[in-house]
Amino acid sequence: MNIREALKRGAETLARQVDVDDPKFESEVLLRYILNVDRAQLFLDLEKELDPEKNGLFDEWVKRRSFGEPVAYIIKCREFFGLDFYIDNRVLIPRPETELLVENAISYAKAYLTNHSSDKITIADIGTGSGVVAISVAANVPQARIYGTDISAPALEVAAINCRKHNVTDRVVLLEGDLLNPLPEPVDVLIANPPYVTHAELAQMPSARYEPSLALDGGIAGLDKIFRLFDQLNGKVVPGGCVLVEIGKGQDKEVVSRLQKSFPTSEIATVKDLAGIHRAVRLEYTGN
Repeated sequence: MNIREALKRGAETLARQVDVDDPKFESEVLLRYILNVDRAQLFLDLEKELDPEKNGLFDEWVKRRSFGEPVAYIIKCREFFGLDFYIDNRVLIPRPETELLVENAISYAKAYLTNHSSDKITIADIGTGSGVVAISVAANVPQARIYGTDISAPALEVAAINCRKHNVTDRVVLLEGDLLNPLPEPVDVLIANPPYVTHAELAQMPSARYEPSLALDGGIAGLDKIFRLFDQLNGKVVPGGCVLVEIGKGQDKEVVSRLQKSFPTSEIATVKDLAGIHRAVRLEYTGN
């Protein structure tokens, strides 16, 4: 069987699954990773015969995907913010919308360094998971020292793999513990992508069978971990610092209301994504 025939067979199998949005593309991705080629090379080699071992592995991967396993877990890789990261089922699969959080964190950090005429900044990434947020910020803000916290020791093992992969082990410090508790000092910027999926949403998520529930489950309304994080802010962020938290669709009003009550003198704003969804909340922390 040649590559063209294998791709067609894989796409036809995946097309029968309701949660596969682009069967042809996903078939291509799986085979590209098996062959270790880019997309251009794959299509140049369409008439090339697949050896039995690779053909068998492709069939296995297509079968796993057809049962609902996410592609990132099958190929052990996910692109995020222009970088490739190792991913497995110990961690949540990074979402494209979280890149908005990274963009805002980088922008604020650079402005902070300029405004304070400083050559260093301390940042915390709460619930770091695979480390993609902390590492992406570190790659773009070389003056930053970043704490990455997570309650899951297995998740931190994956984050450590990615820190080594991207050569930031000297600037990203991984700490095990719940939310802000492990932070050894107040930080200038605090970034968080806490679990905010509601129980009703979890029941409808095909990937929830494979992704760690600890990284998804935000409680009945999806706000449990977000509000617990707010309760821990005092003493963990320097006055004049910034807090950036990713939130779920439709959660902005309740989140802003809670922040206004807890931090009445702080400036609060939401950040919209390209679809106009309030995807993050930003708090200019005054210390009360």
